[in-house]
Amino acid sequence: MAITLREITMARFREFIWLGVAENRKNHVATGVHSLAEAKADGVSNPRAIYSGERMVGFVMYDFVSIVRRGYVTHVTVDSRSRGNGYDGAAMAERIDRLEGIPACRGVQRSFAPESAAAERPYLSVGFEHTGETVNEETVGVPVRS
Repeated sequence: MAITLREITMARFREFIWLGVAENRKNHVATGVHSLAEAKADGVSNPRAIYSGERMVGFVMYDFVSIVRRGYVTHVTVDSRSRGNGYDGAAMAERIDRLEGIPACRGVQRSFAPESAAAERPYLSVGFEHTGETVNEETVGVPVRS
């Protein structure tokens, strides 16, 4: 699956805000606008648009917290018209590789709402496993590499 992750610039903003979330996922998935606001407010998150060729198909948001030496993938959303093509798993795998490539990084973590099996699927597909921990009422997962 060939994807690229690109910065969300003003030139890409209009396309970005029109990414759609499937109706049955709206309670479990952050919108792009919400994620951009969160990144601006927290000052550490890095939102990126997911592209397949020249078409924006979704976004991913991640950060690295140097104090705990851990990377976090906080959001992955694929446009409702592009779901089922593996873009979410490809974006996750790319971010995991990038975060694990940071010399100080001692691990990558993702949490997901326990009631949303659909939100959890992309993470399990790229090798995340449950740790048994919860954070903010979400199930914590970490990638397990063989």
